Amino acid sequence: GKEPVEVPTDLLQTVQRSLEIAALTSGAFDPTWASLWKLWKFDGSNVIPSKEQVGELLPLVDWTSVLIDEKDNTMYLPNSNSMIGLGGIAKGVALDAASDALVAQGLKDFMITAGGQVLVHGSKNGQPWRVGIRDPEKEQTDYFAVLELTDTCVSTSGNYEKFFMKDGIRYHHIIDPKTGYPARGVQSVTVISQDATLADALSTAIFVMGVEDGITLIESLNDVEALFIDDNNVIHQSSGFTFSSLF
Repeated sequence: GKEPVEVPTDLLQTVQRSLEIAALTSGAFDPTWASLWKLWKFDGSNVIPSKEQVGELLPLVDWTSVLIDEKDNTMYLPNSNSMIGLGGIAKGVALDAASDALVAQGLKDFMITAGGQVLVHGSKNGQPWRVGIRDPEKEQTDYFAVLELTDTCVSTSGNYEKFFMKDGIRYHHIIDPKTGYPARGVQSVTVISQDATLADALSTAIFVMGVEDGITLIESLNDVEALFIDDNNVIHQSSGFTFSSLF
């Protein structure tokens, strides 16, 4: 709200990538969602913000307002109350960077995990790496499917990570940037892509978009697949998403 601020190159590049994915997803992924963050706390207080509170801050959620000058390495938010949050993309960026670092050291076979995201490279004793997909209605180690993969990344976003229940309704941390409230219709989304940064952001974005629009987007992209579990526990998947086996 005052003047452009010079930032480190890696931060500038991460924000730039987030804006590109915001454009790709028509704003379903929006780094300025953080302008709403103070309204939603998952610390046990179980407070639901009023429509008035959300309505006051919602205009600040606008990825198109973020101004970047790559020449001077600066970023600028015209509104001093706006905020940027990179929680929906930073793990993917970190995984890509970690993978590059390991490859540069000559390592060929490895798995890196970060929360709900797993990057695999090479093989495990000559066999593909096995990555489980969690059943959103069960415990963390309860998987309903397993994927056998190499040289790719799997990212899962779910409504079970940070949430609270109020009057029988689940309020979770994946906020729809267009409404200011938790996205509805989906329990979890799993995205597979060799680009860990893209996988991370897309799992959040298409969770917000919902099954129909999300699969339409995925089918338009190269080398990206996705699986949804909707609120009725029904599985939907893109044309190239297959299970290697079921538990």
